[in-house]
Amino acid sequence: MSAPVKAGERYKILIEDIGTGGEGIGHIDGFAVFVPKAIIGDITVIEIDKVNKKYAVGHMLSIVQPSPHRIKPPCPVSGQCGGCQIQAMAYAAQLVYKKKRVEASLLHIGKLNDVPVLDTLGMDEPWHYRNKAQLPIGIADNRPIIGFYAAGTHEIIDTDSCLIQHPIVDSVIKATKYYVAKYKIPVYDEKNGMGLIRNVMVRTGFSSGQVMVVPVINGDALPYADQYINTLQQNVNGLSTVVLSINKQRTNVILGSECKTLFGSGHIIDTLCGLEFKISPLSFFQVNPRQAEVLYNKAIEYAGLSGSQTVLDAYCGVGTISLIASKAAAKVYGIEEIPAAINDAKENALLNGIDNTEFICAKAEDAIERFTDAKARIDVAIVDPPRKGCDKRFLEALTNLSPERIVYVSCDPATLARDLSFLAQNGYKVQVAQPVDMFPHTVHVETVVLMSRKDTE
Repeated sequence: MSAPVKAGERYKILIEDIGTGGEGIGHIDGFAVFVPKAIIGDITVIEIDKVNKKYAVGHMLSIVQPSPHRIKPPCPVSGQCGGCQIQAMAYAAQLVYKKKRVEASLLHIGKLNDVPVLDTLGMDEPWHYRNKAQLPIGIADNRPIIGFYAAGTHEIIDTDSCLIQHPIVDSVIKATKYYVAKYKIPVYDEKNGMGLIRNVMVRTGFSSGQVMVVPVINGDALPYADQYINTLQQNVNGLSTVVLSINKQRTNVILGSECKTLFGSGHIIDTLCGLEFKISPLSFFQVNPRQAEVLYNKAIEYAGLSGSQTVLDAYCGVGTISLIASKAAAKVYGIEEIPAAINDAKENALLNGIDNTEFICAKAEDAIERFTDAKARIDVAIVDPPRKGCDKRFLEALTNLSPERIVYVSCDPATLARDLSFLAQNGYKVQVAQPVDMFPHTVHVETVVLMSRKDTE
């Protein structure tokens, strides 16, 4: 059966959903059509660009009837930058969409049709929430440009300000542009691998006010480093440290593995849920600290800790959840395969005077099998895996370990649904799912899920 649309032809279409890349989704005679920059409720005239077996891609020519949720984006480059895919949608509607996305994933991927999905927990002020910016540097018209990539490309959209980043990022952009232009610093060209300065990363402590700036270079030394530091000091309030990241690889990975501290301590300190955390350039730390507290407090609530439980925290990163849980647990074991993160976790425990945590550097699927082999008692398991979800070996070992409760923190509804389906078929019931909006104006959503062992109901 051939597709009911043809490339180059024009059609009127109602946008019914939004895809994982932020594209509007509509249907023509039941055939899915993806339309970038459209939002749910738009009636648009589109032109088809590409037709595949199962779907087509088109672009908007005009909006016949705008969605009742459509607003004018406050950011002047929102239609170009790939960061805020749904900034044209009113925030209340974004929260509804994210809840429905979690519901749809649980139903269609996980085949779980009886899970209560609560309303998405949003922000009162969903702007300037990010504490980490990674900014590519380029050249246009013989001047440095700094900003973010256009969606699906490595074309830099030059900007002097970003409405979802901490305002201090604007000052770093200004200072870095000045430095690169004044001292004629060669800018890296990813097409030929030549040039020096590639990116600048900014990390900001929302509670402490401390700022870390990390220039990333394709070389061994930053020329005029003292002048750059001086420029930053004059423009960036709270500048605490400048760390040079060396990345000579032809790669899309931003930071290199080698760091040299040029100014300050090489890290910043910030506070989360009443605890202090040391953050270094390579540390994982939630980028929205205000909502991270909402997320982690919900995870601890679902864990049901009363002071006597032993907790396993898998994919623990720098120990954030482990250390927060330790205040209401007898013992917490944190598992993480990245050595630098485990070192940070141990330092964070010392920093906060916590002595009932133990951090294990290993893959989650390897470490958990040690617990099952030893027939260790784990009362509560908290898992916070990367976007790809949990390894099946880990899930199998987790069900063998048989904790009374499992709290699953997810950044991807699809892999969450897949993993919950496995656990639901192996002795657990999904009690509730709570979406949390960690990334306003984007399609991303975090979810905290409580599962309990069926024989404890």
